[in-house]
Formats: sequence, C-alpha cells, structure tokens
Amino acid sequence: MMEMKLPTEAQLTEIYERDLKPSFPPAELKPLREMKAEMKRGEYRPWCLFDGGEIVGEAFVWTYAEGFALFDYLCVTPSRRNDGLGSLLIQKLVEAERGSVLFGESEIPAYAEDPAMAERRLGFYKRNGAKQAGYDTCIFGVPYHTLYWADGDVSDGEMAAAHEACYRSSIPKLLYQKYMRIPWDASMGASEKIPWLGQENT
Repeated sequence: MMEMKLPTEAQLTEIYERDLKPSFPPAELKPLREMKAEMKRGEYRPWCLFDGGEIVGEAFVWTYAEGFALFDYLCVTPSRRNDGLGSLLIQKLVEAERGSVLFGESEIPAYAEDPAMAERRLGFYKRNGAKQAGYDTCIFGVPYHTLYWADGDVSDGEMAAAHEACYRSSIPKLLYQKYMRIPWDASMGASEKIPWLGQENT
C-alpha cells in the first residue's frame, strides 16, 4: 500500500541527491540546507510517497501563508517513472493538503529551453485537476504560469499575495527585488537565470 508521509532528515538528504538534483536545473532547485531549515521551522512539508519502506516520489510544499500551500517540487524516482506515479503523487498531495489552496508554477513553454517538455508538463498538471490562474511569475529568471487546486474559487489577488509572501519570507530583500516578479508579464522582461539564491545546491 502506498502512502504519503514526511521523511526523516536523513531520508530527505537521500532523495535530494538521488531524485531532485538529477531532475531539476540549478536555477530551479532550492539548496538542501534551505529545505532542512524551513522543515525544522514548520514552514516546509517535503511529502514523500512510500511504497512500503521505499520512497518512490516526492511532492514538497511551502506553508508560509495561512490557508495556502505552495507546490514546490514534484518528482518520481527515476527507477519508477512511467508507472503512473506522478498522477498518484498529485492525488495524494491534494488529499494531504486538503483545506488549503494548493498552488504552484509550471514553466511557460514559449520561454523554456525545452518547449515541448514544458508543454507536456503543463498538460499533465491540467489533466490532474490544476486550474490556471490569471497571472504569471518570473522566479530567478524562469517565467512560469501559476496553477492551483482548490475546492472553490480563489481570486488572483489573494493567491498572488500568498505567492509573494512565501518568497518574501525566505529570500533576502535585494535578491527578491532583482530576481522575483510576482505577478509578471513579458513586457517586464526576465532577469538572468541564476541558481536558487545565487548559491550552490548543497
């Protein structure tokens, strides 16, 4: 039986190296030490899908804004891809975070290094119940559409405020001002792509 649980710190380290590092470019991957610090403060839930004692996928959320959970990462371990676990992860995450508006970002295909992959990813989320909000973002030089899962209607203003709060709470002010645009549109241009917080992913 598969179930969603929070990992130990050692398990988080293991899956970060095994699954997340090979799956996300530096500009999109938060450092492990930042994840651990936020987890200890109760501001981050790195949900893991366990198949018995084995972690087969991850779905992480930030929880800075009350009533909202920012969908940070979705990843299936390489050895279990193409088993339908991505859809199961989203279903289990929506269940685990029921009562909160679950929202996140999916790279805008027109700006992606691999537009076809970005298009497939966007379609995957929408097939699994995501709605697209009326605003986009640009995070560390990467433009994204905003997607969300909610029981009822959520205004773009409410969601954008929660979106901003998540990042403002953890990113130094000068970096936020230079590299974060919430909301964003093409007329604003995109900043250069840099690793998360301009640091190495350790």
